[in-house]
Amino acid sequence: MSQISAPYGTWSSPISAEAITQKTTAITHLIVDPIGSVLYHVEARPSEGGRCVIVRSEGAQDVFGRKWDARTSVQGYGGAAAIAHNEVVYFSCAADSRVYRVSEGKEPVPITPENPNHHFADFTAYPANGRYLVAILDDDTHPSPSDVVTTLCLIDTDNCQSTLLVSGADFYAAPRFSPDGHYLAWHQWHHPDMPWEGSEICVAKVDASSGSLVLTDVRMIAGQRNRIGVLYPFWISNERLVFTSDESGYQNPWIYDAASGSARAILKDPVQEDFGEPSSRLGPSPGAALDGKTLIFSATQEGRSVLYRIDIEHGSKKELECPYVDVAWVQRLSENTVAFVGSQTTQSAQIVISTFSAHDSQVSSTTLNTPSSDSGTSYPPSLISVPEPRSLELTPGGQSVHVVLYPPTNPRYAGSSIKGEKPPCVVNAHGGPTGKADQALDWKKQYFTSRGWAWLDVNYGGSSGYGRKYIERLDGQWGIVDVEDCVNAARHFSSTLQLIDPHRIAIRGSSAGGFTTLAALYNFPEVFAAATSLYGISDLRKLDEDTHKYESRRMEKLMGGRPADIPEVYHARSPVFHADKIKTPLLILQGSIDKVVPPSQAELIVNSVQKNGGKVSYIVFEGEGHGFRKAENIKRALEEEYAFYRDVIGI
Repeated sequence: MSQISAPYGTWSSPISAEAITQKTTAITHLIVDPIGSVLYHVEARPSEGGRCVIVRSEGAQDVFGRKWDARTSVQGYGGAAAIAHNEVVYFSCAADSRVYRVSEGKEPVPITPENPNHHFADFTAYPANGRYLVAILDDDTHPSPSDVVTTLCLIDTDNCQSTLLVSGADFYAAPRFSPDGHYLAWHQWHHPDMPWEGSEICVAKVDASSGSLVLTDVRMIAGQRNRIGVLYPFWISNERLVFTSDESGYQNPWIYDAASGSARAILKDPVQEDFGEPSSRLGPSPGAALDGKTLIFSATQEGRSVLYRIDIEHGSKKELECPYVDVAWVQRLSENTVAFVGSQTTQSAQIVISTFSAHDSQVSSTTLNTPSSDSGTSYPPSLISVPEPRSLELTPGGQSVHVVLYPPTNPRYAGSSIKGEKPPCVVNAHGGPTGKADQALDWKKQYFTSRGWAWLDVNYGGSSGYGRKYIERLDGQWGIVDVEDCVNAARHFSSTLQLIDPHRIAIRGSSAGGFTTLAALYNFPEVFAAATSLYGISDLRKLDEDTHKYESRRMEKLMGGRPADIPEVYHARSPVFHADKIKTPLLILQGSIDKVVPPSQAELIVNSVQKNGGKVSYIVFEGEGHGFRKAENIKRALEEEYAFYRDVIGI
């Protein structure tokens, strides 16, 4: 087919919002039943109202019927809503917050009492008999963030009871029994730390002699408040526990020996790569043990995932061939096989089964067909814009800013029909703010690039995957460093490199990225032609009062203090108090039941911009929280955003 030319931003594309939202199914968790090495996964299905479905991966068989939704709100962001043990699946039900068990061919049965104020997640099964589960319990009987109580509880699956097991910390994650059940490990942290800033891993002995489970000899074996972040513990034998620690400045693998009571770094020399990244969702697993001597671990290198085979005894690592730019949910299947979710730049997420040779670095991998891996298969690879990661020295101190450019791509078009025309561009500020934009295929980005737009992801200072110091660039500087990085990146690609049109740049962001977007508009009103804030923050003082427990004290570090201590800083950086300077046309998209960034944040900025004569459009999605789950709302949000830019920019 001969190519044609047309102005950038006007290209016709087969990638429709309806197609990608109906077909897109995200894999949000991998689960292995350790008794029979049976693999399950959890699918988030927008086309089914956004419910999360547990699937037996081999054969793609749903574990329960259409009325069930395995989802939890524990610690605000949820995750890790299910576990499998000895052919029984246990899960948290979104409808009533109870835990259920289900066996093949049977209906789910509740195993916790009725109590809508109790929310459970991140389970581990007692290996000796499977009767007991340990889980995180959020008790929001008193829903004020300071009154919500988070503990580890013991669930007796035979008697439908849950009892307190561990308390005292503000937050918990990753309770894990050792294979023989003699030890329990867990991850905990305290306000105002986030888990990657300063946290602790604890190990206790398990006494089952009384007919229940009792913990004794509790030890804090790694981590330190406010200084060392430790993450993702998992047992590799009855007495050896692996986890990651950023004591070196990067999250590197460590090992604890319960017999000796000592912990050490596994690798002889620290590696300037993060083996596992911060996550506000429960359950991520960046590594797994093939046996007691060998680990398979994912790490982040130049913004993309790499896979390593690690020899524990020799403290050495070998990088393995890995076509996947994002590797998640690494789980052990056998002594030579792991499963993980792998995403490529041109292929949606797939479940990958990798088998490793015992004597060399050879890897044999196969993939399982899932709805996620089928997404977009009707589109030719030539239609996909391949990411171009770059590190730019844009800061006054010469520190790198990491970005990913997606140029306009469509095999039908040779370029613009207008001589010298540069494409319009969407600058995207990710949420978090401790997170990152990865390089995995995202059909939303391709929706724009296939229509003749460029897309620029900015992993601003504060983003994860580049070490602790890069995260700490944002300490006390939220609303400054992130904004300047996004603005400088936009200017660099438009004026210095002349790859995008400086007069047709839109900025967008969700959650923390929405705050960055709003702050950019009043600090640099001349840079962006249009903007979209998806459930973004407009009043930092109100957020400090209204947000959920998990992040209720997070701004102490991001802002450099609490509102009572530095009220002038909160006022200066809250976009709502500078709405008179926001002249860029603005689109606000908000979920009606968002507890992380409540709708009042959107309403405040909308009203303030309108009162000051600015142009703002506001859409509320009923029944949606922090992020949109339902296909019809994802579709509408994308189409409204694209139409808004075209209208404002004049395409």
